This record gives sequence, C-alpha cells and structure tokens, in this order.
Amino acid sequence: MNDMHYLTPEGKDKLEKELEQLKTEGRIDLAKRLKHAISMGDLSENADYHKAKEDQGFLEGRIQEIESILHNAEVIETPANNDRVTIGSSVTVQEADYPPETYLLLGTKETDPRNGKISHESPFGKALLGHKVDDLVQVNLPNGEKMELKIISID
Repeated sequence: MNDMHYLTPEGKDKLEKELEQLKTEGRIDLAKRLKHAISMGDLSENADYHKAKEDQGFLEGRIQEIESILHNAEVIETPANNDRVTIGSSVTVQEADYPPETYLLLGTKETDPRNGKISHESPFGKALLGHKVDDLVQVNLPNGEKMELKIISID
C-alpha cells in the first residue's frame, strides 16, 4: 500500500489546525468529561464514563491518523507546466453532447466530488493522469461501463 499522501498547501494547513485543536482543546474537554464521570462513582455502570473513554479512543485515533498523514505528506502546488494532467491540475473535460465540466485532481485526503475535487486514484483521476489537451480519454466506470471524455483545457 502506498503511504504517500498528496496534499495542497491549504489541505496541509487544515490538517495541522485540526491536529492542534484535537491535541489541546479536544484533550482538555475529554479530560474534564472523564474527571466528572469518575466523580460520579461506580465506573462499571457509569455510561458517561464509558462514552468518554470511547470518545477518547476516537480522539487519539484521529490524532494518530493525522500525524501519519502529515508525516507521509507531499505538498502539491499548482503545476507550472500545464501540458499534461498531473496531481494538482484543474482539468476541463467534455463528454459527447454534455456541457464541459471542470475537476481539480487532488490526493485522496482532500477529495470532494460534489465540488469538483476528485482523487487521482478515482476512475476519472486515473484515466486523466498524463493526458494532454484534445486527448480522448476512456474512463472505466465501477459498474463496468466505459465513458469517453475529451480534455478541453488544463490549468
């Protein structure tokens, strides 16, 4: 498995801020909840204590996940050369008689397909990588169908 995570500078900054928040405010809030739950007595039947411990596990797991992502991150900038589609490219494509659509090709941790941010590991992303303007690109869809797109522009 590839442990490399491609992040935009904004994506890296967002993860760093989340990590800082979890390590400070998140841990402090959880410690207060645990202290309060412990003060209520019998821990074996204390739902607040068990919920706080569960939440603590999720919080620490998220901290570890973000630290791992940041440790294995490669920050991608907007490509200087727009000859070919790369991670970080904004690509406008058109399928047959449909209007053109623009996608930003990003690493898996920053995808947001509803807002046109797709992963370089998605069927669309894999198909577009390395192609240039005016290329016809065939996308193999998860349902087994194939779609043909024309690359209109790369920014």
